[in-house]
Amino acid sequence: MSDIQQFIEGRLPIIWESVVQTFQMVSVSLLFSVLLGLPLGVLLILTRPGNALENRGVYQVLNVVVNIIRSIPFIILLFFILPFTKLLVGTSIGIKGAIVPLIVHAVPNIARLMESALLEVDSGVVEAYRSMGIRTRHIIWHVLLREARPSIILGLTIALITLIGGTAMAGLVGAGGLGDLAYRFGHLRYEVDVMYVTVFILILLVQCIQTIGNKLAAKYKKG
Repeated sequence: MSDIQQFIEGRLPIIWESVVQTFQMVSVSLLFSVLLGLPLGVLLILTRPGNALENRGVYQVLNVVVNIIRSIPFIILLFFILPFTKLLVGTSIGIKGAIVPLIVHAVPNIARLMESALLEVDSGVVEAYRSMGIRTRHIIWHVLLREARPSIILGLTIALITLIGGTAMAGLVGAGGLGDLAYRFGHLRYEVDVMYVTVFILILLVQCIQTIGNKLAAKYKKG
């Protein structure tokens, strides 16, 4: 049996399982991170001084909380919130145990990216709609979010790629995935072929995501 055939029969199923685990962690984490991060980003914008729901106290609290979480490296956050993770999902290991810290890590980053994207919208346009008596919620949906679509897409692309990187470290809590595969087989067992394949898959995955994100952003920018 050739080395290639041995690799295909012995390692390909394991690699495929790791790819599936990575997609599971990333997709679920991204979904909840977007559902929580986008509204948080909008709230940061609205409560800033001079905006519709200006509230210095609320803004300062949100700003500090976002900065604190963003300042903690993911590998430290992963272990720091283990009790909270176990309380929330009933376990601190496996895919479930990795999803919670991934979400906690991603939400403030998405919120900050969202805030930056919305700040790029021309304030004169917002003021014009506000002067016409348009309600704040309509301005958010039809003006802010619409005008900021290219920047939002690029921000979410960055967040998605960051989540993929986070899943690699999530292998330390037995979550599986490509990072865990590279560590167990590529590093501990010195199976460099597995390491090379894992790195290639990750590079391909990131390149595809970035390309799609760039094209979508360019499409909405022209529109």
